[in-house]
Amino acid sequence: MHLSPSIPTAVTDLPPDLDVRVWSPIATTLLGGEREAVVVDPPLTVAQSASVVERVLAWGRELTTIYVTHAHGDHWFGAAALLEHFPAARVVALPAVAEAARRQSPEDIAAFWEPRFPGGQIPTTLTPPEPLDGEEFDLEGHELVAVPLGHTDTDHTSALHVPSLGLVVAGDAVYDDVHLYLAESDGGGRRAWRDALDVVGTLHPTTVVAGHQRPGSTGNPTAIDATRRYLDDVEDLLPRTSSALGFYRAMRARHPDRVNPGALWGSARAAFPAEVTA
Repeated sequence: MHLSPSIPTAVTDLPPDLDVRVWSPIATTLLGGEREAVVVDPPLTVAQSASVVERVLAWGRELTTIYVTHAHGDHWFGAAALLEHFPAARVVALPAVAEAARRQSPEDIAAFWEPRFPGGQIPTTLTPPEPLDGEEFDLEGHELVAVPLGHTDTDHTSALHVPSLGLVVAGDAVYDDVHLYLAESDGGGRRAWRDALDVVGTLHPTTVVAGHQRPGSTGNPTAIDATRRYLDDVEDLLPRTSSALGFYRAMRARHPDRVNPGALWGSARAAFPAEVTA
């Protein structure tokens, strides 16, 4: 597993206790056989992608497949950099994920990603995933299974299950000691997210790769239940707070050590949108 560390963003909307907003660490999974390799969720920026490319090249295996768990750009924008060195590799995702990635227009990217990461940090060449034929592919005889999860921190998400390893690459269904991104999960989204966690649990993994995780995380499956408890705390505290700052402070009190409280501030702002537009 390759973890791209937190990097600063140009977002200036800050809670009182932060001087800068950062992007959460991004997990990219490298699966290797004797000769071939699969990469799951290449990262966001040019520099992050170059680091993953360097790691794969040093590994000395032929990259055959890039699997994308969901359509957030921080989990697939780096695919094109890998394809420069491995042009025969496939970039694939479940059909709904592939469609969501393809729907992201240059205008969408210019409006959301480039202001947050200015100065040419976002790749100019993007290769969205193609629809996977079925839900399985293999790596030198080892079965890799794409598992539809529905809504987690966005719509149309998935995990990649490697039964022979007891491994689930959970994408953003699971966060490991990092504050969750909740801006797209209002209404029934958090309930759907819990259902997705139940699906991940039924796979009985011995190792879970969370899409965003604290440096040094070991892939302990307890992150599944920890993510669920975080969602439970959101449901408990949202009705009892009346402002973004109140919710932010209440959640920080319950989760004082989670990585990237700026992500929590973004979630708090989304939960109280009238404050943003006032």
